[in-house]
Amino acid sequence: MPELIALIIMVAIVFVGVAVLFSFIPVGLWISALAAGVKIGIFTLVGMRFRRVPPSLIVNSLIKADKAGLNVTTNQLEAHYLAGGNVDRVVNALIAAERANIPLAFERAAAIDLAGRNVLEAVQMSVNPRVIETPVIAAMAKNGIEVRARARVTVRANIDRLVGGAGEETIIARVGEGIVTTVGSSESHKEVLENPDLISRTVLNKGLDAGTAFEILSIDIADVDVGRNIGAQLQTDQAEADKRIAQAKAEERRALAVAREQEMKAAVQEMRAKVVEAEAEVPKAMAQALREGKLGVMDYYQMQNILADTSMRDAIAKGGPVQGSGDSGKK
Repeated sequence: MPELIALIIMVAIVFVGVAVLFSFIPVGLWISALAAGVKIGIFTLVGMRFRRVPPSLIVNSLIKADKAGLNVTTNQLEAHYLAGGNVDRVVNALIAAERANIPLAFERAAAIDLAGRNVLEAVQMSVNPRVIETPVIAAMAKNGIEVRARARVTVRANIDRLVGGAGEETIIARVGEGIVTTVGSSESHKEVLENPDLISRTVLNKGLDAGTAFEILSIDIADVDVGRNIGAQLQTDQAEADKRIAQAKAEERRALAVAREQEMKAAVQEMRAKVVEAEAEVPKAMAQALREGKLGVMDYYQMQNILADTSMRDAIAKGGPVQGSGDSGKK
């Protein structure tokens, strides 16, 4: 009985050991690779475990590449995975490029994938061009009328320029610039409405795909509409601004005139004050002349008669009461 228990324990230990061994050593993958005609060593698969590379991903990708007739090695796939790339997508892109007769090496595909671009989508776009629709772009012709246009740009991915090439945003910006330039150089908005292909020809001749990851195949104007009369609006705004400037200048001149008037009134009051001050000195001078004997009494009365006559004439002229007439009658 104890011998039977020991035998069962030994069988269980062997079974567990074999299970652990087969879970660590991907024998099933090795057999699948051999069945597919892919030469890969069992120790290579064990090494992938130590390098923390999923053997199933490498083996399946290697089998796919071998069946497609691609010359891809295990080291290339492992290196790309360790660099943070998408091995399965790169292999699929290589197979698609091979079927479409597009020259694409593994190093180029790996570089495109590591650059953050979808290399499989790029290959598919090379086979099936993509249409990029621009937003509504507003431009103004020389006659001041706004033209609003929307374009559809058919592009094809340029595999050689995917690394370091500009993206879709640059294409849209350049097409918008070309539309604005074409409309702005037109004498009238009617020219653009009559010949929308004028925009397409002008934009295509500018070579807008230079330095981008795409090749522009065609530019089609999807819609052209007439917008606002910007020229008239600008003239109206300018006239309003000129009117406000003229009003401000007129108000400034009026304020200066009012200030000048107030200054003149103050000057008149000042001169009157000086006259009153001078008149106040006359009695003093006469008293001084009387004391010194330079002015006689008769001379003084004669001067008073003259002043009374002058006052009477002024009163008659103004239609008011006569002042000083009593003194004049006495004399």
